[in-house]
Amino acid sequence: MATTTQQSASPVLVRSGNAATLQDGALSLITLLADAGETGGALTANKASLSKGSPGAPAHFHTAATEMFLVLDGSMRFLLGDEIVRLERGDFLTVPPTVPHAFTPAPGSEAELLVVFTPGLHRFDYYRLLERVYRGEATVQEIRDSSQQYDNHYVDSPVWREEIARA
Repeated sequence: MATTTQQSASPVLVRSGNAATLQDGALSLITLLADAGETGGALTANKASLSKGSPGAPAHFHTAATEMFLVLDGSMRFLLGDEIVRLERGDFLTVPPTVPHAFTPAPGSEAELLVVFTPGLHRFDYYRLLERVYRGEATVQEIRDSSQQYDNHYVDSPVWREEIARA
């Protein structure tokens, strides 16, 4: 995992029409906004668009970065440690390093999220890997093998499994 504490000397502007969008699952898209390289390591940002029924992100944690979520539209369910919380449009959440978390749209809802990591992690290649797995061009094992590189560590959460089964 490569991060840097050097701040970008220039502003980063990403026009919506120029942002790359990846399909990481049948019901979700990731719009790439700014990676650590563009921001001098300050942050990584993307927009997640989740359709109704999207599985979202499974239970995981990060060791080096705080992950922040702003619900731009819709309603979301989040795992935070062993607690389930619901966020609505306009709600904001920070998840510090080592806290297991997961997210998915609330039942019957679609959602859009602004997702920001700080300090920045070089994660755009991780999102590209997710898309390759979805397309059958890479394996889930490759995701597992990349956990250290992308600081994305999957965990088993009985609380989250129960929440997903209930929906």
